[in-house]
Amino acid sequence: MQGDNDLLLNEYYVYANKEVEHNRCCGGLLWCIKDICGIICAILTWCLIMYAEFVVTLVILLPSPYPVYSYINLVIFQIFTFLAFVSHLRAMFTDPGAVPKGNATKELIQQMGFRDGQLIYKCPKCCSIKPERAHHCSVCQRCIRKMDHHCPWVNNCVGENNQKYFVLFTFYIAVISIHALFLCVNQFITCVHSEWRECSSYSPPATVILLLFLAFEALLFAIFTAVMLGTQLQAIWNDETGIEQLKKEEARWVKKSRWKSLQAVFGRFSLAWFSPFTKPQAKLKLENYLYSV
Repeated sequence: MQGDNDLLLNEYYVYANKEVEHNRCCGGLLWCIKDICGIICAILTWCLIMYAEFVVTLVILLPSPYPVYSYINLVIFQIFTFLAFVSHLRAMFTDPGAVPKGNATKELIQQMGFRDGQLIYKCPKCCSIKPERAHHCSVCQRCIRKMDHHCPWVNNCVGENNQKYFVLFTFYIAVISIHALFLCVNQFITCVHSEWRECSSYSPPATVILLLFLAFEALLFAIFTAVMLGTQLQAIWNDETGIEQLKKEEARWVKKSRWKSLQAVFGRFSLAWFSPFTKPQAKLKLENYLYSV
């Protein structure tokens, strides 16, 4: 049995090595979708984060006459901004669960032990054996395991391997958006009750424009990311992806309990749930090798 498994894995690696450069960069080390729209959206996301960083730091907090208030809020904002940025990078550059292209060969199917007459799903677009709950993404040009949706803001699909990072990204963006909105409102109140020239190192008109744009950005992204966060958590809670909900697919898989569904995405409950530097330790199975790059 072990010899058959080794032969099967060797066959798999032949196909995986053939496509090592597809949707990858940095010599195949990072997953990277070469989509112009997605790249522009990702860069725009970074620019908006940096703008909020600039206004909160240089316009609101550092000129503040209250050092304790300033430093406490500065540390909190910097920590959550850093976590949001790292979560975005992990969601963007992590393979979401792509199925190897061209693995639907007669030899590999026979070695996988499928019985005669057994139903096998193949993707006609990428010529791959389609695992249960996998869907083809026209942007990534791959079948993605447990694909929820393709998000241009992270220039990647949200799937089995990077859903945790996407959830953390929406969570931390919502947190810093609410925090920035609070700081904006508080700054307006402070400036109204004092001299505008004294509450900022910039001119009053420039300060007003910077604060208004930040307030608009913060309110917009707080609502958007909060909705996305709620949608993702509901999908995980019900063990049903966004595509499955949209297509109203009948559940042919055995649904996990709600707690097991959360653990499948975030791992065992700990502070690591909130860390974009850790990933859940999935159980290694032969099938996982066959359906991953």
